[in-house]
Formats: sequence, C-alpha cells, structure tokens
Amino acid sequence: MRINLVTIFPDFFEGPLGLSIPARAARDGLAEYRIVDLREFTHDRHRTVDDLPYGGGAGMVMKPEPFFEAVDSLEPEGPVVLLSPRGRPFTHSDAVRYSVQPDLTLLCGHYKDVDQRVAEELATEEVSLGDFVLSGGEVAALAITDAVVRLLPGALGDHDSAATDSFYETPLLSPPSWTRPREYRGHSVPEELLTGDHARIEAFREALARRLTRERRPDLWRRAVEAGVVED
Repeated sequence: MRINLVTIFPDFFEGPLGLSIPARAARDGLAEYRIVDLREFTHDRHRTVDDLPYGGGAGMVMKPEPFFEAVDSLEPEGPVVLLSPRGRPFTHSDAVRYSVQPDLTLLCGHYKDVDQRVAEELATEEVSLGDFVLSGGEVAALAITDAVVRLLPGALGDHDSAATDSFYETPLLSPPSWTRPREYRGHSVPEELLTGDHARIEAFREALARRLTRERRPDLWRRAVEAGVVED
C-alpha cells in the first residue's frame, strides 16, 4: 500500500521510516511512503501555510488551500485522515481497516489549529492518539503508519508475534514477558514459566492478562465482560 504523509516538516519522517519494520516493508515492496511538503502547494514568496483566525483569538490557523491542493495532487483512493485532538481515538481496529486499503493519506496539522473546512470537506475522518495535545500531527502520523505497516502480510517475519499483542484478537492487554537470565539482581522469572507445562503456562499468562487489564484499563475490562470474553 501507499502511505501519503502531508506535512510542513518532511524531514521528520525520513529517519524513522528508514528503520526497522517500516524500512523492511518498503524494501520488500509492501509499503511505499510518499512524503508531501505542504509548502509546495502555496502561491506566495513566503510559502505561507497559516493565517490569523477569524473571530480573533490566540495562535495561528493552517490555511485550507495547501491541504486541498496537496490531496488533489495525490488522487487518493483510500481514507484521508486529519490528525487532531478533536478526533475520535485511534484504535487497533482502525489500523486493521487502514491496512487493507490501497492507500492511506495522513494530514499533519501544526500551530493552533487547522481550518475546519479541511476536517469537514477534505478529510474522510478525524482521529487522535489520545487525550493530550502534540506540537503537530507528525508524531501521530508516524505512530499510525507504524501500526498499519506492521499488519501488512509479510511485514513481520513471525505473524504469531503480532497475534499475541495487546488488542489483536482480544480486548485484554497482553501478559508481560520474561527472558534470560533466570535471575537478575535478586529478581527471578516466575516459576510457572519454567515448568514446561504448556497448559499451566497458558493459564498463568491468561490470569496475568486479566489482572492487568482489570487494574490498568477498566474500560477494556468492561468491554471484555460485555463481549463475554471474561466474567466480572
């Protein structure tokens, strides 16, 4: 698939996308990244992408024209997503949905806000990473890109590794993991994991996943109860 990243900071993506799974996916022809400099779609000598907000107030607002013209040049066939703290929370289900599209276009805002016409008339959806504000949409776009690319068939060498991640097939958090050495600074690996009894190990991991989910993510726990995955 092709992922279009529309930004005023094109250099932001070059390093991260050249590493690890995103880089391997591009090398193997599974993903193509097109980084679009929003300033290339301005028409004044200062390459202006922002202006004062109508009605007054602090901060600057990103203009609609560069976004519209940039997306016109891309002719996207898949979702056009504006990263915004007003958006609904991005979830694993969104990553799965995006991963089966021919392309994905991510619009990165900056400054105080983005002209609302971009959200209403250009973007097909508006998403957020959570209840906090970032300096710009680039961090969120990179996170979404990584979440989507790792789901592409062949991107991970071991599909089972992804299948046991949090949120993949169950609303529960994944259980924690341990590796060698068996003991470190007086802290030992749980005995249950050393028994070789696969049924016991699985039951131990399931109990940990349930306890952690109930303690740390009561929202996910309620969802699991409602879905019949666990009993309250």
